[in-house]
Amino acid sequence: MKLAPMIKEYPYNNQGLKELEEGESREESKIISRYPTVYVVNDKKKKKIYSVYVGETNNITKRTAQHLHDDPKSREDWRELSESKTAKMYVVGHQHFNKSMTLDIENQLMLYLSSVENVKALYNRRSNDQDEYYPVNEVQDIFTQIWTQLHQKNSELFPAMDVLKDLAIFKASPFHKLTHEQLEAKNLIMERVNSSLDNDEEGQLIMVTGEAGAGKTVLLSNLFYDLVGYKKYGHPLNVHIMVNHDEQVKVYKEISKKLGIDVNLVGKPTSFINKGEKADVILVDEAHLLWTQGKQSYRGTNQLEDLRKLGKVVVIIYDQHQVLRSQQIVEAAQLQRMVGEALKSDNLIELKNQLRIDANESTIQWVCDLVDHQKVGKLQPDSKYEIKVFDSPKDLENAIQIKNRSDLDSHYANGISRLVATFDWTFSTGSKPSDGSLTWDVKIGDWRMPWNNQLKTKQKRSVSYRNLSWAERSETINEVGSTYTIQGFDLNYAGVIIGPSVKYRDGMIVFDPKAHANKDANQKRTLQSGEKRSFAEKLIRNELNVLLTRGVHGLYIYAVDPELREALKKAMPH
Repeated sequence: MKLAPMIKEYPYNNQGLKELEEGESREESKIISRYPTVYVVNDKKKKKIYSVYVGETNNITKRTAQHLHDDPKSREDWRELSESKTAKMYVVGHQHFNKSMTLDIENQLMLYLSSVENVKALYNRRSNDQDEYYPVNEVQDIFTQIWTQLHQKNSELFPAMDVLKDLAIFKASPFHKLTHEQLEAKNLIMERVNSSLDNDEEGQLIMVTGEAGAGKTVLLSNLFYDLVGYKKYGHPLNVHIMVNHDEQVKVYKEISKKLGIDVNLVGKPTSFINKGEKADVILVDEAHLLWTQGKQSYRGTNQLEDLRKLGKVVVIIYDQHQVLRSQQIVEAAQLQRMVGEALKSDNLIELKNQLRIDANESTIQWVCDLVDHQKVGKLQPDSKYEIKVFDSPKDLENAIQIKNRSDLDSHYANGISRLVATFDWTFSTGSKPSDGSLTWDVKIGDWRMPWNNQLKTKQKRSVSYRNLSWAERSETINEVGSTYTIQGFDLNYAGVIIGPSVKYRDGMIVFDPKAHANKDANQKRTLQSGEKRSFAEKLIRNELNVLLTRGVHGLYIYAVDPELREALKKAMPH
């Protein structure tokens, strides 16, 4: 027989404290008083706007008294909660709770609540991810029961779990339980940060590598959260996180805002470099998107080198297979020096586990072979992951529309499905098409669909669309995404339109820059030697890599090139 959690609700005031004290003698409250508990203090400030504190304790009565009477003297968040007339507290108990499990449950509550639109302020300021303990295998089941009960009590504060799981803010949350590989990487980075600050070093480089979907962003988000709350010699660290990607900046800022972290610690490299301010630790997500030559408002020649002059420790997330523009190219000799320096200092960390694509190893290898070796091998059957090739873009669109309706009906239990494409059709943010069209479109024969971020959002009062990534906005089911909107994010099913820049000739995939519309990929790069060289084929390959690795549960493909389409169809299992 499955033991159910016990959840009690109290007013968060002296009357609630009295009820807790009196309840200790009642049989039904033994679990609350004798076992470790997790608690959620919440205050509904105005319509659908909550301020929340999550904690765990071995003595809920003593801890509540401390929060009510002592903490308000030194902490603004507790003073506001104690003075509120509407604050409430949920106390959660379970017969299998021990210290490690309550810390894990607390972390899970932070993970989900930090993704809730109605939660504007979330307090805790600890990351409690636990390693192995008994009975760790029960945690997810118990947490699901807890959240389900809380959802029944207050669906505004505790929405359906599946609705939250697919939000970009959830996927990048610092409260995910780290894998053993991620935890080892985090511990090594924290050691290096400590030793660098002890020795007053400047510009130490820590390099984290890994293929798409290896869990690099979650690791960096977790590090940022911990380092912001970390003190060295009694002083808080000056920590900044940055990424040269507007959609990701939006996500990191939203996480910081909810957790009470200064949003000015999140930004893009150019603005940080131009200010010239020093920092203890600089964290760079998607460092392969850093400029390696001057561009627009960036007046330097190498953003990574400029950041190293400003930070004592610079931690970068780097994947050379996700470089998309010639201005981001790192020459082979430079890359070797970068890797060599990190290796010499034992600062090179490689994440090898694939955490995004829920597929067999043979399926993942098939996708890798397409991109890395330009070969279309025979695809083995995979009950977990669906790959399908379509005869027309309309058929692909219809299939993704069906998946999207299924996503909606299931409250996004498996994610969001969208169309994406290689950059083989013109798009410009600064002008309109010369043919009189209202939007820049992906056009194949009689079929056409607008590129990303052009259709107007259908506003709902309860949703802040300003904070949503491209794929999360409802109107984008009628758009085609690009690497610039989908890089760093994942989809349930990715419907990939492989444009005419990717062809199949003489048994090999080939890349045709003349059919590519991305000027940033096609323009030649001036090397340090003065030689001008085209990296277009490499950049088109990287673009294909990004697009083909977005789908968690499935990959639907339409290839414009007839020979490639036929080769892909023949590769499918029968």
